[in-house]
Amino acid sequence: MGELSIWHWLLVIAIVLILFAPSKFASLGKGIGEGIRNFRTGMKAGSEEKKDGKPEEKKF
Repeated sequence: MGELSIWHWLLVIAIVLILFAPSKFASLGKGIGEGIRNFRTGMKAGSEEKKDGKPEEKKF
C-alpha cells in the first residue's frame, strides 16, 4: 500500500524538473555549446599544427 514503483518516482522527478529546472536548462545548453566549440577549435588547431609542423598562436 505504501510502496512507490519506478513509475511513481519518474513522475515525481518529471514534475520537479518542470517546476524548478527551466532556468537551469538555458545555462546548461550554453555550457555544452561552449565546450563543443572549444573542442572543435582545439581539434582544428591541432590539425593545422600537424600539417605545418609548427604551433599556431592561440587567439583568445
